[in-house]
Amino acid sequence: MSLLEDSPDAAPDTRELLVRLQELLEKARGLFMSASVSVNRDEFGGLLQEAIEGLPEELRQARWLLKERDEFLERGSREAERLIESARVRAERMVERTEVVREARRSAEAIIEHAERTAAQIRHEAEDYVDRKLAAFEVVLDRTLSQVHKGRERLQVHIDPANEAREAEEDDGSVGAFFDQDD
Repeated sequence: MSLLEDSPDAAPDTRELLVRLQELLEKARGLFMSASVSVNRDEFGGLLQEAIEGLPEELRQARWLLKERDEFLERGSREAERLIESARVRAERMVERTEVVREARRSAEAIIEHAERTAAQIRHEAEDYVDRKLAAFEVVLDRTLSQVHKGRERLQVHIDPANEAREAEEDDGSVGAFFDQDD
């Protein structure tokens, strides 16, 4: 009687059948003065046949499981490579952004420094220009002031007491004559 006959719905696995064979061998009667045992040939042969027939199915299932495992590992490996590549690309972008930011800051600092130097230079040039114009204006004002002083000096009457007495004596006769011209 085989295991298949005990439960027709469930096929026994090969391991279970081999364990049954081992138990059958251990329970077998030993032959007198020999290491040999006596087992029921039909029972032992039936269990062995079931085990043999079960091997291809279990081997096929084992191969299928190994194949599934290999495919799963392959998918996992591809996914891991994809994640690593994605992380590498993100890291490169972050480094590039960092470098871009650093370069932009360096560029901005250089532009600001250049602008400050240019502004200082323009300021100095403007101050020099204004100073030259003011100096020229000062020269013109000095000349004008000098001419104003000379003109004022010419317009001022200088009365010298000795000279005034002489002019008065000279003018005594001529003043009346000057005014008497109408007669």
